[in-house]
Amino acid sequence: MSEVSHLPTIRLKPGRRARAQEGHPWVFAGEVENLLPESNNGGVAVCRDVRGKLLGSGIYNGLSQIVWRRFSPRAELLDDALFARLLGDSIGRRNGQNVCRLVWSESDRLPGLVVDRYGDVLVIQISTLAMEGRRALLARVLCEHLAPDAMVWRDDLPVRAKEGLPISAARSEPGVLEAFWLDVNGVQFLIDPLGGQKTGLYLDQREQHVLVAGYAKGRRVLDCFCNQGGFALHAARAGAARVAAMDSSADALAAGRINADRNGLKVEFMEANVFDALKPMAPGSYDLIVLDPPPFAPGKDRVEGALRGYKEINLRALKILPAGGILATYTCSHHIGYERFQDLLSEAARDTGRTVRLLHRTGQPADHPVMLNTPESEYLRGYILEVVE
Repeated sequence: MSEVSHLPTIRLKPGRRARAQEGHPWVFAGEVENLLPESNNGGVAVCRDVRGKLLGSGIYNGLSQIVWRRFSPRAELLDDALFARLLGDSIGRRNGQNVCRLVWSESDRLPGLVVDRYGDVLVIQISTLAMEGRRALLARVLCEHLAPDAMVWRDDLPVRAKEGLPISAARSEPGVLEAFWLDVNGVQFLIDPLGGQKTGLYLDQREQHVLVAGYAKGRRVLDCFCNQGGFALHAARAGAARVAAMDSSADALAAGRINADRNGLKVEFMEANVFDALKPMAPGSYDLIVLDPPPFAPGKDRVEGALRGYKEINLRALKILPAGGILATYTCSHHIGYERFQDLLSEAARDTGRTVRLLHRTGQPADHPVMLNTPESEYLRGYILEVVE
């Protein structure tokens, strides 16, 4: 009898709705009849519903609140061959991009694995026990496909603790990796994979930097929550009349200044609380404002407060913009969908007496794929609006 026929099985509890029955790749501990022995943690199990219908194969960890994460709709092992194929397929879908997200967890059927590419450097984040156990195989397959100069392991994710994994400082192989310069859509950025936020850069907004810059020529631009200055630098390069960038993080602003100097671009960097700084600004101070804040709603219990925050900050920006002004506004709060975001923008426009025209409704780049059966895979949403009088 095959190994597949002997795979451990978890079953959903009767009388309880589980999203896995509707195609979602997660099963929570409270949704199963019983947990498997500890020896199965980090291994593969199949999941069946209350009628015995197969829901697929997934990685299992009884230490986690999410005990099962599907990687296949069939009963199969996540052996070396399948792991290598899934990883190779994920890399292939990025079509040789030099700066991109190569692997994005469940969206690429590799739950708990993120791999970002910065030229010849790969940055790897592992957040599940099953992927931790395949670390050596992962490194080998990445080297076979891409032959990177260095791999950086970001094992400093707090979420690792939820899987019973140790949290440790980021490290690179081989040896010490210094921060390095990398061209991203025509602008040089200093990438620090060991110490920078995320894995070195906010890769999910790189297409938006270019799109918004297309409206910047001759305009006075304000980049709010600027981090390393992605929107500001591209706007300055595109011929903006004036560019200011604002953030509450002194470290982020310091990185932004270094980037601006490297590119020979003039950007005024300001350390400030964006909410407070926008309020006293005179109408007409800027012609293009970018709002790209951190997530205001990391959980469902924070949504209502987040909606108020998003509305208030967009309201303040709309008060500043003149007729013909552009507002590029984003949310990376997964729980706030397009409809709710658009509603609050409409309310903000109404409350300021402004009429706005939709220019673009934006989302994640293709290397951050959205899976329709996994709402959590879609988190970045944006609107580019024009003020009309």
